[in-house]
Amino acid sequence: MTNAPLPTARPIDGVEPGFPPGLPNAFRFAAFNALSFQMVLGSPMILYAKSLGASATVIGLVAGMMPLLVIFQIPAASHIGRIGYRRFVVAGWSTRVGFIFGMALLPWTEAFLDAQTRLALLLALLFCFNLSRGISSSAWLPWITSLVPPAIRGRYLARDAGVANLASFAAFVMAGGALAGETRPWQFSLIFAFSALTGAVSLTFLNRIPDMPAPDEPRRSTLNVPWLEMARYAPFRKLLRAVVAFSIAYGGLTAFSVSFLKVSIGMNEGTILFVTSVAFLGGVASLWFLGPRLDQMGSRPVLGLVCALWGVVLTGWMAIAGRLVPPHLTLLLALQFLMGLLAALTNMANNRHAMAVIPTMGRNHFFAIYSVVSNVTLGLAPIGWGLLMDVFGARAPLWLGLEWNPYTLFFAASLIAFAATGILVRRLDEPGAVGMDQLLRDVLIESPQRFWLRFWPRS
Repeated sequence: MTNAPLPTARPIDGVEPGFPPGLPNAFRFAAFNALSFQMVLGSPMILYAKSLGASATVIGLVAGMMPLLVIFQIPAASHIGRIGYRRFVVAGWSTRVGFIFGMALLPWTEAFLDAQTRLALLLALLFCFNLSRGISSSAWLPWITSLVPPAIRGRYLARDAGVANLASFAAFVMAGGALAGETRPWQFSLIFAFSALTGAVSLTFLNRIPDMPAPDEPRRSTLNVPWLEMARYAPFRKLLRAVVAFSIAYGGLTAFSVSFLKVSIGMNEGTILFVTSVAFLGGVASLWFLGPRLDQMGSRPVLGLVCALWGVVLTGWMAIAGRLVPPHLTLLLALQFLMGLLAALTNMANNRHAMAVIPTMGRNHFFAIYSVVSNVTLGLAPIGWGLLMDVFGARAPLWLGLEWNPYTLFFAASLIAFAATGILVRRLDEPGAVGMDQLLRDVLIESPQRFWLRFWPRS
């Protein structure tokens, strides 16, 4: 496999085509899908598991199960061409909605099941939910890559992230209201039922997204697919290294920050959800931050900038966890906003770069490798972090002016991992990408100037 030239980051001939007919249904699907999955994969599920007595290791398992089970994309990729993109995704999404209804019934079993049994059943339902998602999601990125023209993929990803984050913010506000006051099991049942219903609605829009023919690839068994040769393709290999480093750094950050707010600061569930909902406003802000910039300037400068900003965020969390600064609400909201913004920017930039470097031949299998490597690392990371925190235990020695409790240790280790990610990002192959200085100039100087010039009086 040769190192073919990468597509330019700029639109061809300066023309940006519009979205293909039917693609707006993908944004509607993203909205209802976010309303659904945030309840069972986000902070509400972490808080429910915590109410059942889950340890840090179990919290890490809950957080890591979804990305970990993406490993089933590897065997699933060989069947996409036979079944078709849309049919493959719809089948998996329909199956997982059924398991959400099971989760909605689980809190009502409190009368005859103890907490440990309910926690075990919860983990079993989450396993089945994430297994069906992991298999069917193998067709999603190849489908969207085939449907969206290269020149507007960054614009599509930015809008998709904006819609999903706005819906996620609404979901967390509603969940925060539902869990206000002294939390009862029926309140968790209510938000899980809402998740199931909105998941069912999302299927109607998923069925309306135009289907695309899968590339005509040789019908071979998975044993004959050149997985190792694909992974050695130089631009793709460099992307995998950067994604693995990011997954280690980011894995568990959302789950353990929620756990920190509950255990160390003593917030109730409703307040925690209102605080963490601000992260999704940061995700919405990514639409303004990038807009067309991702297509015009490339993914590499965006990834370099976000790695630096992640360092700022983790320093803030370390200062709070280490008792160096008090956990003022304003500071917590600012950190959550930045976390949402940076997570959205990282996801968009990584996916766009993958769309650029992955060749058409073998696309399904390339995307399977990309998703599996990144998500399995993202799934193992919180389990590893949770084990590390449980082993460290209740110790809290003082060093460098900080109290080094398990959460301080976790945030510090994540900071180091983001520094390593920044080094790997600089090695990505992306002809046409600008330098980080040009991105900063556009964001901090040129964009504000263009905004104020709209109001400048004209003679």
